[in-house]
Amino acid sequence: MVVLATKCYVEGSARERALDGMHSLVDNVVGDLDVEWEVGVRHDDFVSVTITGDDAVVARNALGEEWGTVGTGFEDGEVYVGTLESWDEDGFVLDAGERVRIPADELGLGPGTPSQIRDRFGLVQHVPLRFVAGDPPRLADVERDRLFEWTRSDNGRLNVNSATRGEVRATLNRAGHARDVVTVERLGLLEQSVVCAEGTDPPGLLASVGEYLPAELKCVIP
Repeated sequence: MVVLATKCYVEGSARERALDGMHSLVDNVVGDLDVEWEVGVRHDDFVSVTITGDDAVVARNALGEEWGTVGTGFEDGEVYVGTLESWDEDGFVLDAGERVRIPADELGLGPGTPSQIRDRFGLVQHVPLRFVAGDPPRLADVERDRLFEWTRSDNGRLNVNSATRGEVRATLNRAGHARDVVTVERLGLLEQSVVCAEGTDPPGLLASVGEYLPAELKCVIP
């Protein structure tokens, strides 16, 4: 079994749709391999995939490369993935199978409190973030670069949680904003980043689609 660094924290029919979507995403990665698999959810909401077959090791490695994995124990200097669970004046707390606190001065995302930084970069709860293990742990350089690129791009963003990529796309279409976006990037199973077309105002898009999405929405304004 491999435990992926993404969570399924919705319930009811939304959970069923999310897991159906996850099955398709797993199929995209390992469908050509000689394996069988079953998608589940661990007690802490992390998605698990049980894999059997001749290519099971290859399949586990491929899924880990695509999503990141959650395990036990960290080696100093190595990069891992955790989901953003909480934040306070002292820093971010990630869930990587165990709680990892990244101090405010190890975020490396410029001035401001952790809450202000979260707002500036549009970091919705549960979004996967890469970090470097150590004492103390720090946000990974590759993660910092990605987030800074969001704010330097000509395209603003609207980040969303608690919805699959398909649900976000359907909502944009239903609200009449299909032409106002370039694409919807998948950040996690239920965390998406709507890349706005040039000239589209992210706060305006939020105001228009917010009533259709029972989710946390945050803007990234370049």
